[in-house]
Parts: sequence; structure tokens; C-alpha cells
Amino acid sequence: MRHIYNFFLYLILPFLPLRLLWRSRKNIAYRQRMLERFAYFNFSPIPECIWVHAVSLGEAISAVPLVKALLQHYPSTTIVVTTMTPTGAERIQKIFNNEVIQLYVPYDYPFVVKRFLRKVNPKILIVMETELWPNILYYTAKRKAPIILCNGRLSAKSVLGYKKIRGFMQKILDHITMVVAQSKIDGERFLEIGLDPQKLLIGGNIKFDITIPNEVLLQAPQLRLALGQRPIWIAASTHNMEEEKILIAAKKVLEVLPNALLILVPRHLERFDQVFELCHSQGFNVVRYNNKQDYTESTNVMLGDVMGQLLLFYAVSDIAFVGGSLVLWGGHNLLEPAALAKPVISGPNLSAFLEISQMLIDGNALVKVDDELMLAQNLIKLFQDQNLREKLGAAALDVVEKHRGTTKKIMTLIENMIK
Repeated sequence: MRHIYNFFLYLILPFLPLRLLWRSRKNIAYRQRMLERFAYFNFSPIPECIWVHAVSLGEAISAVPLVKALLQHYPSTTIVVTTMTPTGAERIQKIFNNEVIQLYVPYDYPFVVKRFLRKVNPKILIVMETELWPNILYYTAKRKAPIILCNGRLSAKSVLGYKKIRGFMQKILDHITMVVAQSKIDGERFLEIGLDPQKLLIGGNIKFDITIPNEVLLQAPQLRLALGQRPIWIAASTHNMEEEKILIAAKKVLEVLPNALLILVPRHLERFDQVFELCHSQGFNVVRYNNKQDYTESTNVMLGDVMGQLLLFYAVSDIAFVGGSLVLWGGHNLLEPAALAKPVISGPNLSAFLEISQMLIDGNALVKVDDELMLAQNLIKLFQDQNLREKLGAAALDVVEKHRGTTKKIMTLIENMIK
């Protein structure tokens, strides 16, 4: 079956550079470092490394506590962190600078994967969430390097697809040394598609091990002072067709609280210009964070047009709305504002964060709204009730604190595998 997979993979090989060039129309980073994706690097082979793979921005954020722990426990070992997307790469580079080697993950061709492995020589591969590349797993396992799938999760939809090729999936999963699933439900889903039960550990969600960088705690009071004494809310990680709804809610809030400020942070950097124009066309006095010298008391929308500053924007806000949830996307990380003790609001679509959202709901720490009008009503209610804001924020932080510890479990597993 892997040979059939490789056959179709080779058929699309000529189109991969064209796809990168096409995507670079909106994000120039896709045309940069293209040779890395074929495992061509300008450095000498690494004697050995710990390889962490985090496909995109969300997984890169999840990997941060683990990478920090690896740096602390293995200071003399090179840590290589691969991503597929430029946004994931930028986050890793910003947080770790030269402490790790950040690379693009190799395309899953046998000749590319083998060249990559010869170059970095991993003594263990740690994959975040659900990146199951057949050749990467096959050739890494062939080198006798353990493979851990961390923070493993599978949606019900993914299981239905994987069960159609269960025999192939079982062979892929056989290469994995251990799956550390987020929840019992995720674990059962991995078993459904062929995972050996002896290779399953229910470890919890590593996202709960989030830490707030000191620089955020230092910068937030300064930015808040610059923004003035006014009600501030954030709509974070928003998507196309979602910003329109956010701005409708913002207008409703301004009718009651005319000095309110919305910090609007689109999920993808290539949409910053589009969202800026949308705010302007809707009659908002909007400034970009990158041009914050233009900010005045009459500004009612600040566009967070930078990557890697979301925690800072959460920290200066009174209330946090987490996007991807008023459209059919599945939501985004609810734990970042929770870790900052902010009242958290989301839309109804949280399919990617069902367990986390339920934990927050059970802890009376999440406000779910059905639409933009309900969002506006809850924002106004929270702005007018400081005690309620503080109660929700404290409850959110409490949920985070109660579920920490997954990184420690994973580190114990890693230590046992690479003694």
C-alpha cells in the first residue's frame, strides 16, 4: 500500500513548487527556503538531535512547553523543530531564536526523507497531534529511532476516512512507539483505526501547560497605559466572513459604550490588508498596531497586524473572544486568554476544541454565543459588571491550573526511551 501511496506522490511532484509559488502570492514566505522542503540545507550533518514536528501555528504553540522542557533537560543535544507552514516557523523562530534549529519538514518522498534523516540524525521523533506521514514514520522507525505522537487527537470525521484504509493506517501506526492521546475519546479513536492498545497512553492536553512569557507581563501594562482607560475587548484568530460578524457586534457595543476599543487579530497574516479595508469601509476609525503612533482616543478598532503578539493583545484586553467559532472552522485555542485570567467568549462552532471547551463550561469559565448579536449582548453585560468579569476570569485560570502536567508525563516517556 505504501508503494501505491508513493506512486501517486511522485505524480504530483512537479506541481509542488508551483503550489508554493501560488501560495506565495498572499504570503511571500512560501517561496522562501523552498529547497528545505526537499531536504537541501547549508549546514553540516548534525551528529544527533531530538526532532520535534509541529505542522502549523496551532501545533507550534502547543509544542512550546515541551520544547522548553527539552532544552532544559538536554542542554547538550541539538533540538530540531520542523513545521509545514511559515506561520508555524515564525512562531518557533520568535520564541526560541537560535536555541533550536527550525526547518521546514521534508516532503514525504523516500529520497527526500532519507536525505533529511542523514542530515539531522534524530535519536527520537516527537510529532505533535496528528501528523501521520507514511514515509517519515517508516524511515525514522527503520533507523531504530523511537517515535512519540504527542497530544494526539482524532476527529470523528477523520476516523471515518481512516477506517476506509484501516490496513494501511495500522501499518503506519505500527511504526509509532507510543501515542499520548489528549483524551479517552481520542485514544479510542486511535484504537479504531488500528493502534496497538499497548502503545496508547491517555496523557491529557499539553496546551494546558502554557506559560506567559515575562516580556508579555512587562509590555502589557505599558501598552494598556498607551491605550487609555477605556473598555477593551479582543477578537482573536478570526477568519474570512467572521470579521463582518465581529464588526456588527462592535457597533452594538459602541452604541452603549462609545469609548470601547476592539483589538481585531485575523488568523492569517495575508488577510491583514483585507481586514483593514473592511473595517474602514464599515465606518470604523481603525489603526494598525504597526502604526500605533496614529492611535487616538477616537480610534475604535486596532488591527493586530503582527505575528507572535497575540498573548500581549490578550493581556491588555478586558474580555477575549476567540475566533474560528462564529464560522464553520472549529474554533481556536481557548486556553491562552484563560491562562491570563480573562473572561472567555466563543461562538458555537468548537469542533476542534470539544474537550477543552467542555472543561471550561464545566468550570463556569466559558460564555458561548450563537451569533454576533448575542456576542454584543454578553460583551455589554460583562463590561458593565466588573465582578462578573473577575469571576469568569478567575474560573478560567483555575481550569488551566487544574489540568497542567502533560509535559511532565511526556518528558518521563522521552527520558525512558533515550536513556
